[in-house]
Parts: sequence; structure tokens; C-alpha cells
Amino acid sequence: MTSRPAKGGGRWVLVGPERLNRWIDGFVERHGPPSVTVSASADVVRLEGADGAVAECQVPFPPLTPSGGGPLARLTTHVRKERRIGVLLVRLGGHAAGIFHGDELVSSKVGSRLVHGRSAAGGWSQHRFARRREKQANEAHEAAAEVALRILGPHLSELEAVILGGDRRAVDALRPDRRLAPVFALETEPFLTVPDPRLVVLKETPGQFRAIRIRVTDPDAPASDERP
Repeated sequence: MTSRPAKGGGRWVLVGPERLNRWIDGFVERHGPPSVTVSASADVVRLEGADGAVAECQVPFPPLTPSGGGPLARLTTHVRKERRIGVLLVRLGGHAAGIFHGDELVSSKVGSRLVHGRSAAGGWSQHRFARRREKQANEAHEAAAEVALRILGPHLSELEAVILGGDRRAVDALRPDRRLAPVFALETEPFLTVPDPRLVVLKETPGQFRAIRIRVTDPDAPASDERP
């Protein structure tokens, strides 16, 4: 479980599926007596304690399971489902694509391409360096697209969602590629800000995309629409 401040007040808490019931029990114990009010929409389950504390549980992979008891029971069932999820991580010079079933990585490919940093030189040398760097960046983007097509492309009909991550600018550079339109059509939050997309980094992503993001506002704290 991790926590960080939320802009405007309160804090964001990330809770793994296996710890959600324990976290909710703790919230009820701290803020509930004599009761906690629970309400739900397709993408948020909201708890409000008797003391005014609020916990807004963002439903991962919405909408919330429509049947199976009250909102909390349905949320627990929903977050523990072992989904088949595609992941595409891209940073300039590095990329990784994988398919997960629950926490298990069942298929993957990781690669990298050299892209030089920016040059401080001026004049003709700087222009020549910029052209070479642009060529390297284009080759890196093409390599990332090929890996995405190779790993995710044949299995898109089996995937519930595709999680993107790495560097937003690097990912956005792939969006004009029409071959990847079916991949981006399955894009689902959260966007994962991760370091160089190595295999070990890819394997750790379920801890982020399966986590429940909960915005906790203590009594009298201001509200915020910011998301983690």
C-alpha cells in the first residue's frame, strides 16, 4: 500500500486487491461508529464516515460488477478478477510489451534502440546532430510499434484493456501509426510512469494497474478532482 498527498487536500492511497477488505475494515473502525454510508456508481464506490471522512474508491477497469451483493461486496469481487491485460511501455530508446493474466506475465518482448541526447554544439554540427537524433528517434518509435504489434496485435480480441506507460511523449509519438489504432482503442487508465522499460519493470506493473486508487478526504478537508 502506498500513499501520497492529493492536490487541494486529502491523499491518494493505492491498495492491492488482496488488502482491500482489510483497508475498508480499518476505515470503518476509524470513522464509522455508529455507521458508514456506502454508495456506488459505475466507476466509484464512495464511503462516508459518521465523522465526515470520505473514501472514494476508483473502480479499476470500470464499470463496477453489476451484481453479487452490495457495493463493497461487488467491488471486492471486481478487483480480484484475474483479467487478461496488455501492457505497452515506451520511453525514447526503450520499449516493452506484455500480456498478463492476473499477475502472471504470459507473453512479452523488451527492446531498446540508441538515441543520443541533445547536443550543445552550434552551427552546422548541431543541425547534423539533430538530423541524426531525429532518425534514431524514428527508428526507436518504429521498433516499439513493431513489438506492440507482435505481442499485443494477435491477441487484442482476448484483452480486456491495454495499459500504457513510460513517457507520455514517447507513447504519443506512436499514436499516428494506423496499425496501432486497435491497440490504443483498448487504452485504459492508469498511465504508468515507469523508468526504462526493462523486463523487471514490466513484471512489476500489475502492482500498479491492479491497485485500487482511493482518494481519502479527512473531515473538513477541501475536495479535489485530481487523480493519481
